[in-house]
Amino acid sequence: MTDSEVQDRIALLRGLRAIREFRPEPVPQAVVDDLLEVARWTGSARNYQPWEIVLIRDREMLRALAEVGPRARHLAGAPLGMMLIMSGNPDRFEHETFDEGRLSERLLLTAAAHGVGGCIGWFDSDEAADAKALLDIPQERLVRTALSFGYPDVEALRARQKPPQARKPLAGMVYQEKYS
Repeated sequence: MTDSEVQDRIALLRGLRAIREFRPEPVPQAVVDDLLEVARWTGSARNYQPWEIVLIRDREMLRALAEVGPRARHLAGAPLGMMLIMSGNPDRFEHETFDEGRLSERLLLTAAAHGVGGCIGWFDSDEAADAKALLDIPQERLVRTALSFGYPDVEALRARQKPPQARKPLAGMVYQEKYS
């Protein structure tokens, strides 16, 4: 791999941003297929693969879910939503939490590789019960993460653009050999 290819990959990782406002056109099926293949091949603790996914394209359902969870309002304007459904096994709660985050990030990066924006949202336990009811998800499953996908609405982004936030310097978060 060339240095340029490495830098392109790092730029994708560093440049990932939450996109909450989308243009109306649908996400192409080829992109959806890539998202699902990445989900299928994402690693998990002991290869347990504790997730299932509900794809949501219906605008009314996306709006209803956005009403249920204020931290998932971005679903209302998205052409595509994904609800991550975890097995809900109480003995694996910590593993599933880690696996769910890993899966979410990989899905967002896959979308970004296609020029598709995305955002992660979540539901607390009360909101999750309502989301489960809307989507006919069994009560024993764990639902907390929803992802929205679509092409970024560049004009809306410009209107809301804020100055870049400073990042912590490496010296303020990296220690050599010991934490001191």
